[in-house]
Formats: sequence, C-alpha cells, structure tokens
Amino acid sequence: MDGKTHNPTVTITVQGYRNPQMLRLCLNSIQKYADLGVHDVIVADGETQQETHMMMREEFPHFHFLPQEKNIGFGALVNACLKHAKGKYIFVMNPDTILEEKTLGDLTKFMNERKDVGICGPMQKNFNGKIENTRFAFYKPQTILYRRTFLRHLPFAKKHLAHFEMREVRDKNPYPVAWIMGSAMFARREMIEMVGGMDTRYFMYMEDVDWCRRFWEKGFKVYYHPQITLFHFYGKGSARGTFLQNILFNRLTRVHIVSAYKYFTKYAFRTTPQITP
Repeated sequence: MDGKTHNPTVTITVQGYRNPQMLRLCLNSIQKYADLGVHDVIVADGETQQETHMMMREEFPHFHFLPQEKNIGFGALVNACLKHAKGKYIFVMNPDTILEEKTLGDLTKFMNERKDVGICGPMQKNFNGKIENTRFAFYKPQTILYRRTFLRHLPFAKKHLAHFEMREVRDKNPYPVAWIMGSAMFARREMIEMVGGMDTRYFMYMEDVDWCRRFWEKGFKVYYHPQITLFHFYGKGSARGTFLQNILFNRLTRVHIVSAYKYFTKYAFRTTPQITP
C-alpha cells in the first residue's frame, strides 16, 4: 500500500496500537480534509491485529501502511514513518486525534511564515469541547513527585505545577513553549534531519519532551498555536489511584517513571535550553 505523492507538502504520520476503530475515525478525517494531491499519509501500527490489516487493505489502500508484529513503542513507530516521509513538513498524529477542516492548511501557512520554527502544536480539544493542556515548561525532578503524590495540594507544589503547565499564559496568538504533547506535532523535515528522530530509549512517555528539547538545543523553536485546533480523545491512563497504587498496579505509571528517570539521567549535566520568541 503506497499512495505517496512525488513531492508532498505534508507527510501525515499516524502511530496506532491495537485500536482499529479509533484509527478508522482518524484516517477518515484525514481523507475528508487532506488534499491527497499535496499530502501523503503513512500509518505505522504496533502489534498489528488482523482487523487492522483488513481495514487498511480494504478502506485505505492508498495510504502507506507499516504494520509491526510487536509493540515497539511510540518513538520507534514515529521513526519508522520518518524513514519513508518525503514531505516538506511531517505531521505526527495519534490515532485518537481527528482533523478539522482548516487544521492542515493553517499549520502549513504558519510554518511557511515562521522559518525559525521547527515544531508547532495546535490546540487540542476533547469531543465535549474541553480544551486540553498540551504545552508545558521543561520537567524538573520534583515535577514528577508533585504531580503524582499528595504534595500537589501544597502551596509550593501548586506554584511549581502552575508554572510547568503554563497556566499564567493566556495569549491567543502563537507563542514559544518548552515542549508540546506528542499527540499532534507539526515538524519541519529539514530540521528533523539535523535533530534526528525520536529517542527510542523511551518506550512510551518523555519522547516528545526529549525531541522538543533537542530542537531547542539546535536553535530551532517549538511553538504552540492556540488558534489552530483539532480534536483529541484524551485519556489519562497513567493517572488513576494513589501514587503507591499506581506504582504497584498501574503499568503506565511505572513506564512513565522509568522514562522520566532516563530523561533526567540523559540531561543531568546539560544546561536547559532558553525558550525565546
């Protein structure tokens, strides 16, 4: 299945895992709103089920499909797509995101105007209309502790988390951020080639933080654009129960903490990049 155009403006990559129903909704929105004359689509799917194979073959044969026998992790799926991407821009999407009519065009227009921006993230909203927070300051070790324990209720932790979640920023215009959530990342391919793909040492979580940090370290800006939107069915699978319950019984929490450890170890002796407009 290879429907790539010769010189696409945008390569849309979708990274799925064992959810063909949600993937179908995402790909239907791409078919509806993407101009397949100037965009191409690559779908990488972890631990691919037979239902997904059939769906891609019968419903989306013009998309480039990269099934995987094993669950190789989010960053590895992104990198698999990057190897085949030919677009001037790469739009990394989760399968639980849904395009709107103007999403692709507005992101492309912004990036064409801002040559210094390497990654731009649109505003993401749930299907009930609630806006999600998908842009942040860089993590510090205490950020993990405050977010996952009773300490989050204490004044000093609340102040720290408010800064991390950039709650003080109310700007309606696009602005620079430390990192954006990996569910929707619109990146410039020539800068990706200089920065490199995602770090696959993170099986899941922190790969988006790491990627954005490496863009900043190369002098490429990361921006959040609150006027450009898409839908995201967002669920906090790693944030249920107490900290101890999560450590003992919630695999996603353990994965997140392991990834955070790898991140802090990697950057322990490196200066945090300065975020500039």
